[in-house]
Amino acid sequence: MFEKFSKYLVPIAGKLNNNRYLQVLRDAFMLAFPLTIFGSIFVVLTNLPFLDKLMSDSAIATLQSTFGIASSATMGIMSIFVVFGIGYYLSRTYDVEAIFGGAIALVSFLLLTPFVLQPETGEAVTGVIPLDRLGAKGMFLGMITAFLSAEIYRKVIQKDFTIKMPAGVPPAVAKSFAALIPAFVTLSIFLAIHVIVTLVFETNMHDVIYNAIQAPLVGLGSGIIPTLIAVFFIQILWFFGLHGQVIINSIMDPIWNTLMIENLEAYTAGEKVPHIISKPFIEIFTVGMGGTGMTLAVIIGLLLFMKSRQMKQVGKLGLAPGIFNVNEPIIFGLPIVMNPIIIVPWILAPMVVTLVTYLAMSAGIVPPPTGVAVPWTVPIFINGIMATNSIMGGVMQLVNLAIVFVIWFPFLKAADRVNVAKEIEAEANQKIS
Repeated sequence: MFEKFSKYLVPIAGKLNNNRYLQVLRDAFMLAFPLTIFGSIFVVLTNLPFLDKLMSDSAIATLQSTFGIASSATMGIMSIFVVFGIGYYLSRTYDVEAIFGGAIALVSFLLLTPFVLQPETGEAVTGVIPLDRLGAKGMFLGMITAFLSAEIYRKVIQKDFTIKMPAGVPPAVAKSFAALIPAFVTLSIFLAIHVIVTLVFETNMHDVIYNAIQAPLVGLGSGIIPTLIAVFFIQILWFFGLHGQVIINSIMDPIWNTLMIENLEAYTAGEKVPHIISKPFIEIFTVGMGGTGMTLAVIIGLLLFMKSRQMKQVGKLGLAPGIFNVNEPIIFGLPIVMNPIIIVPWILAPMVVTLVTYLAMSAGIVPPPTGVAVPWTVPIFINGIMATNSIMGGVMQLVNLAIVFVIWFPFLKAADRVNVAKEIEAEANQKIS
């Protein structure tokens, strides 16, 4: 059965993993990762739950307004980093000058961005860019624009429509002139799109893409059923030795990151967090409990309740990295990959925990993640508190850890009995020989 399943799944997963555009998208989001972590740290520090006991309301307001620039200048304009990253990395895959690809993608995005702030009451303010256009609301338009502009830019270069300078010209000058015609062609196309959409249809591309594509996709991705499907495929791909996190996240990250930014925007504005499902939800309440599959509970079971020397040794090797959510020693040492005894808890436990966490947050027992990006190596309980700004986030993780342990235990005992029998047989053969 496994051979038949892998015959069809592995080639598809391999194509997704090696897809040029998904790789570029993944790298572009990773470009923004250290910046979002910086902004998130200051969001956590300025919104600690016990600040009201140490400071007055006016002092807290001053603290948040003073240091709020840290999140606004990073997570608040995340679309800019993603757009530049897509243009840069996609151009680099075609072996054309990548820095110009990133710059052209960014300017193309800005050409489609309205420099108008329309308040609910009063006159419009021109000459400014609304911050939400550079954050969550502009994410999908930014990605589409970046991919298209980079493709146009590289095609013009590859057709040799460039200005070639003499050999003695400094390289920086020569590269600038070589990018002149490709940049002019690419930017002219996006300027024409802006003119047509603005004058003919009296709208802007941000609103068109947001209403036609982004809002439906984000609405779909914020639901529990699509999330459970994504978790299922992450686990099943790992079972066959493929990095399910990388493959599935490449597809889902645009949606999950958009939900994360919308949560952060609402949280920093003092409003109710709108989404339960987001990037931190996936990172903290699945990966953030010992790595993919939440195997910290498995390590505890191996160390405390198994009799097999092999399984105890695997538990010892996996404990230190498992605390920091690195679980390759367990995945390949237990092993989990292609182990038919393990496949049921490996797939079932994350799906059950995801559903239980979603229901607990829907019921208001646990607050949803605020949108703060927590490094995935932060240990369990601490990362749960940081992600939700509540001790209940850490408590939820401990409950989830118990759920995972209960689901895994009978299967671990079955594997343990098999290994103990093999070890006894090996010892008996050794004595005979």
